Amino acid sequence: MKRMLLVSLLMSCGATFITPLFPLYSETYQLNSLQITILFAIYAAFLLPTLLVTGEKGSTWGLKKVVRISIWISIASTLFFLAGKNPWMLYVARSLEGIAYGAFTGTAAALLMKQTSPSQIGAALKLSGVTILIGFGLGPAIAGMIVQYIHYLPLYLPFWILLVLLIISLIVLESIPKDAASSEQKRVKAKISLGVPGNIRSAFFSMAGLPIFTVFTIQGIAFSLIPNFVKNVIHTSNLAVSGLIIFVLLSGAAMAQFIPWPSHPVTRIRLGILLLAMGSWVIVSSGLTSSLPLLWTGIFIQSIGGGWTFQIALRLAGQLPEPKERPRVISAFYLCAYSGFIVPVIGVGMLTQFFNLNFSLIILNLFAAFIVVYVLLYSVKFKRTYPDI
Repeated sequence: MKRMLLVSLLMSCGATFITPLFPLYSETYQLNSLQITILFAIYAAFLLPTLLVTGEKGSTWGLKKVVRISIWISIASTLFFLAGKNPWMLYVARSLEGIAYGAFTGTAAALLMKQTSPSQIGAALKLSGVTILIGFGLGPAIAGMIVQYIHYLPLYLPFWILLVLLIISLIVLESIPKDAASSEQKRVKAKISLGVPGNIRSAFFSMAGLPIFTVFTIQGIAFSLIPNFVKNVIHTSNLAVSGLIIFVLLSGAAMAQFIPWPSHPVTRIRLGILLLAMGSWVIVSSGLTSSLPLLWTGIFIQSIGGGWTFQIALRLAGQLPEPKERPRVISAFYLCAYSGFIVPVIGVGMLTQFFNLNFSLIILNLFAAFIVVYVLLYSVKFKRTYPDI
């Protein structure tokens, strides 16, 4: 379990490594706001269909094989960043990065559970969620500090560091026992789909899919606001500051999962998604009032809510399906997650054509609030249907 968690940590770190470098790319290659938005969004555009393909076929091809291929693709992406002399190479690198993490996401979680005894599945899912959140936070924090404090090849040195981390993850992966591809599934030509069995579809999308979509949407709103807040309120151009604030937000969400109360999963996800929404409104209020204490208060509340919601949603995605269905269902889980992550990017981009940034974020927050209300209402039915979860 520990080795697979280390691989997940390093790959998740790589998935967000580029975040603090966007301003540098904009300046170096004279990219306008639309081009930067496309550079950000193309990652998700390639990640989502890759999730569909590998989620359906991961068990057929062999989970470890898919994870290995994903790391090699991530290495190829990093080499494109290192060789980047023209803007088109950045778009190729980001596309490969999306394919790599799309292939990795669902299969890595399924491989982790396959390496874990049935009695430890719950703990494995919890640690998987914690590891991914910490990795997402470490990526921009490490890259931001490298660029800010090591004044040497700022567009290249971070990716040399990332290349070393990816090679380490490949070495660690090869020490994990090989899993056997399903011979039964090899004989059946499976169609590509979301992969959620009909008997759990309503419960999955209402209690796992929509909550994780909301987590990533609201975290995306915070990511949209933090760089602007750092520039206009804290008045600093230090690239490490935004990365560190994002790290605090995501690592706080990871640590919140170790808080033992409330223990019942339905109660925990109800409280979690409420805190998530409350924290988001406080963060948006901090932007309206230029209040640093409000920003940190919102981050604290949102961290706890996001951590609890992520934890239980991932747990349900792993526990609701039969073991043979897990790779596809967990891939569908992350498909919902990353769909949520691109909402703020596209939504803010469109809304800011008509409104200012803060008002645009209020509209997105209202959209997320409707989802929160639905999840809370559906949780009553879910608790009656699945009393043992």
